[in-house]
Amino acid sequence: MNDMSPADRRAIGRQFGLAALLLIGGLAIAGISLARIHAENQLEMAQATGTPGQPLQATPSPSPQSDKPAESKPGGTRPTTPAPEPARPDPQAQKEGAKPALPPAPAEKMAPPIPERK
Repeated sequence: MNDMSPADRRAIGRQFGLAALLLIGGLAIAGISLARIHAENQLEMAQATGTPGQPLQATPSPSPQSDKPAESKPGGTRPTTPAPEPARPDPQAQKEGAKPALPPAPAEKMAPPIPERK
């Protein structure tokens, strides 16, 4: 029934041992990676909290001083005071006299239909 030689049994045993080592190594790498990701997320969360026992407080927003745009800073975000306006006002605003910021879009160019091959 079992006609494998002892050499064949040893070879199969080595292959199973190697497969087990590779599987354990892969699981170890995956576990280390997951632990590292989890630790990085905890660091980000730790930076978002305030001092222990004290509630977080929002910083007061500056009161608007004038209608001029905010000063731009190199590498900063785009200033949004005053708020950006749409390029094409809605029909109600057009009735009240608002003009579009952009000219009307050009008409699409149509080509003759492609003839069918026979």
